[in-house]
Amino acid sequence: MKLEKAVALTLLIPAALLLQAKDKKPEKVPAVFGQARYVYVEAIDGQEFDPNLDPDDRIAIAEVRDALSSWKRYVMTTSRGEADLVIVVRKGRAESGNGGFTPRHGQLPTGAGEPGPFGSGGQVGADVGAAEDLFEVCQVKTNGKLSSPLWQRTMPDGLRAPRVILLEQFEEAVDKAYPPQPAPAPKEQKP
Repeated sequence: MKLEKAVALTLLIPAALLLQAKDKKPEKVPAVFGQARYVYVEAIDGQEFDPNLDPDDRIAIAEVRDALSSWKRYVMTTSRGEADLVIVVRKGRAESGNGGFTPRHGQLPTGAGEPGPFGSGGQVGADVGAAEDLFEVCQVKTNGKLSSPLWQRTMPDGLRAPRVILLEQFEEAVDKAYPPQPAPAPKEQKP
């Protein structure tokens, strides 16, 4: 009886592993990643020099650009319209908020909780978003807007230098699907 169970398990385990391997489809990497030459990097909430851009997103843009330059597969462009690919980033955020009192018409409140003669106003702000860093690759459509993401990943601290892990994952997927072509060997000069 024990021998029969052992034989059955020996036959079933490889079959189960084979079925599991069949279910996993290879990651599809769009052909444009192998053909693209120019890349632009921006944050989901705006471009690098937008004064309203979150400082963490501004840093993430710079760190992705620096890491891209060491990859040497794509050329950075300063114009979104010239880019074959647009990398969009967003640093993860814990929930944060701020609040305060803003007097109306320059009046201060007369006492705790009592408004002045012209009333008072409150001011509340918040920045809520995913806690994980976001990295996605899009294209610019003819109307100037971005396509839906062609490749997207999230990860806690995935945009933190010196290892920008989300970019490394993108590099690995692109280089595996579209290996870089070696530089042509120099031709020998005949005397």
